[in-house]
Amino acid sequence: MGRTRGLLAAALIAVLPQILSACSKPVPPVGKWEGGTERGGTLVAARVEILAGGGVRVMAPDITNVMGPREQIERLRDRLASDLATNWDFVKPRMFDFDGRIFRKPGGIAPQMEWDKATNQLTLDLYIGTRPAFPVTLRPVDSFHDNPFASG
Repeated sequence: MGRTRGLLAAALIAVLPQILSACSKPVPPVGKWEGGTERGGTLVAARVEILAGGGVRVMAPDITNVMGPREQIERLRDRLASDLATNWDFVKPRMFDFDGRIFRKPGGIAPQMEWDKATNQLTLDLYIGTRPAFPVTLRPVDSFHDNPFASG
């Protein structure tokens, strides 16, 4: 009986770290992501910064129903990029529920962001008006750029 208890204790000690880590809350990735998209008459410029404490700063100005010559669209893209850069310092961190892949508002159901651990790519889901989610793919960056539409 003593030997059985010893083997049981040894087995429990061996699997306890896996059990505890499976029960622990996933930690959001720390870093910065940015990107811009132009699709279906909608322009979006976006930045996300996930802080070490789990707070998330996010900003994604958009313009909808964009039509016109290419020069006009380029001016609108420049305006979005400028608004993003100018107002970024005023963005306050907020908390999200994170399951290891999906970020949701606390207690919420709708995905707000999706993180791909393999590529470190973040997809921001924007809900503009009554439309379904509008995904904006963001790339990881060491520091933010003046133009989030540019590759980098």
